[in-house]
Amino acid sequence: MLTVKRLRLASAVVLAGALMGTYVGVTTAPADAGSHHRQKSHSGRPITANKSGPSVTRFNLDGYVINATYTLGRNTGNTFQQTYSGATVQGVPVAGPDVGVKFPQEDYVALPIGNHELYVAWQDPASDAIVDVFVMNFKTHVVFDYAPGSSSPESSGTITVVTRGAERLP
Repeated sequence: MLTVKRLRLASAVVLAGALMGTYVGVTTAPADAGSHHRQKSHSGRPITANKSGPSVTRFNLDGYVINATYTLGRNTGNTFQQTYSGATVQGVPVAGPDVGVKFPQEDYVALPIGNHELYVAWQDPASDAIVDVFVMNFKTHVVFDYAPGSSSPESSGTITVVTRGAERLP
């Protein structure tokens, strides 16, 4: 059982990295847009990169409610509402074939990975195993989702912010 969990964790990390790399490669302009286009935090410092390199500063989604509506992959036809607190998230199916399914509350870590983009990993609170990984773009409203546990765990669709939290999205 431990080997399966490790394989799932490794698969989630590899896929999330590949999705981010593919997405960044597709959406990055070929020419340098200049330093005035780098994303800034509320303090004015760059969020994802600075003179010393990339940042791993966590993003607090406390108070956010986000709907993810899937049109591709494993979750096609479903809309899941994600309600975030400071450290936990609750996913609830609100439309589609999975309505009525009860999912456990999970821990989460969110990292800004680019302009208007977050990488969000949901973790089982008991084992710290990754149970779901998202790359969300709040400008294009595209979401990539990888939920280990089947032979086709990938999904994609759109996100809608239903309720905003205190911290401004990147």
